[in-house]
Amino acid sequence: MEIFNSQPGFCPVCGSILPPLNTVGNVVCYNCKKEFHPEVFGAQEVDYTIHFNSYDPERVFGKNKSNSDDEAEGPVVERKCSKCGHMQMSYATLQLRSADEGQTVFFTCLKCKFKESENS
Repeated sequence: MEIFNSQPGFCPVCGSILPPLNTVGNVVCYNCKKEFHPEVFGAQEVDYTIHFNSYDPERVFGKNKSNSDDEAEGPVVERKCSKCGHMQMSYATLQLRSADEGQTVFFTCLKCKFKESENS
């Protein structure tokens, strides 16, 4: 019994969108579980392409770490490193505590890569 005046690709019983049609067999509505012949799609043609992400170790595991000094991992500020005394550190901020409290600033020394944090 059809309740809806449906368009091709929609279930005529409950109105839900029908799943993609397989190469053989009928299509079953996910919602009402009613089975339909492929003609329920009418003359509709569906063409699709699946793009897979290629495996890129640098993207998956982070950038290639080098041993060069003064390589910034964010904005740079003049701040003395408490470990080596270098006067430049990069920083990043995160809101780790509740919204009514300040953010946490993470500093990284450009020379020795020492990390320290400060609650602002």
